[in-house]
Amino acid sequence: MSADFSQDHFALFQLPRQFRIDATRLDSAWRTAAAAAHPDRFAAAGDAEKRVALMQATRINEAYQTLKSPLARARYLLQLAGVDTAEETNTSMPPAFLMAQMEWRENIEDARHGKDVAALEALSQQLRGEVKALESELAAQLDDAADHAGAALSVRKLRFLEKLDQEIGDAVEALLY
Repeated sequence: MSADFSQDHFALFQLPRQFRIDATRLDSAWRTAAAAAHPDRFAAAGDAEKRVALMQATRINEAYQTLKSPLARARYLLQLAGVDTAEETNTSMPPAFLMAQMEWRENIEDARHGKDVAALEALSQQLRGEVKALESELAAQLDDAADHAGAALSVRKLRFLEKLDQEIGDAVEALLY
C-alpha cells in the first residue's frame, strides 16, 4: 500500500484548499479513500503493511472529521497558513459580541429556569442562524480576502457560539430526560 502522509487534508480528498467545500464530494472522496485503506483489506498482509494501512485509515478519518466541521476546517486552513487562532490565550472580543453572549446566556438561563423547552428550541434556531452568518463571513475571509486575522477572530467567535449551542442542548436534555 502506498501512503503519502505529506499531503494536506484537502489534497488527500482531491478538494481545493478553501473553506467552501462541496460536502457531497467530501463524503464521496472519504468513502472511496476509507474503503481503499480499510485494515480488513490487509488482513493477509505483513505486519508492516497492516500498520501502514491502519495509520492511513486513521489519517483519512481524522482528515474527514476536520474538513467536515466548519470550525475545525477554518482552524486547519489557518494552521496551513501559519496562523495560530490563539483560542486558549486570546479571549479578547469586540464589546458588542461579548454583550450578545451575555444576552444569550441570560435567555438560556431564563428558559432553563422556566422549564421552557420551546424557548430553548427557538434560541437554538436563532443560534443556527448566527452560526451560518459567521460561517459565511469565514468563507469570505478565508477564500476571498485572505484575511487571516479576521478569520482567527471569527474562529474564536464560532467557538463561543458552539459552546452556547452545547449549553442549549444540555438544557433541553435536562428538561426532557
